Amino acid sequence: MIEVLATPWQIMVSHAESTYPRECCGAMLGDRREDRKVVTSAVPLPNSFAGAQGARYEIGNDDLLAADRAARSHGLQLLGIFHSHPDCDAYFSTTDLQNSCPWFSFIVLSIQNGRFHHANSFLPDLDQTRADKEELVWHNA
Repeated sequence: MIEVLATPWQIMVSHAESTYPRECCGAMLGDRREDRKVVTSAVPLPNSFAGAQGARYEIGNDDLLAADRAARSHGLQLLGIFHSHPDCDAYFSTTDLQNSCPWFSFIVLSIQNGRFHHANSFLPDLDQTRADKEELVWHNA
């Protein structure tokens, strides 16, 4: 299970809506508490994909390393990645799976006509051959 507190949730949704119709991306920082991951901070990151950003995102290595360093400097962990799907469902695509890290949670936000519609979280397996849905709980402000 992954739980996103109100402030990071608002950051994630705002970032996704403000980058529409392009895909957004970012890092989720927090800690593990018993049987769940708790996201206490969200860090919007630039989409560095060189092609059409309405259908794909890419996080630069330097940006991901900086997010990981920021997490550790605050006693947190890099728990996962969030990104948006403009005008389509919040699913984990084949491209998402191929570029995933099996130790991270991946939250996908569906942005329909520029507004948040729904979200899902996914956990890729070690072989990156499938990603199961992970229970997602978020808090609104």
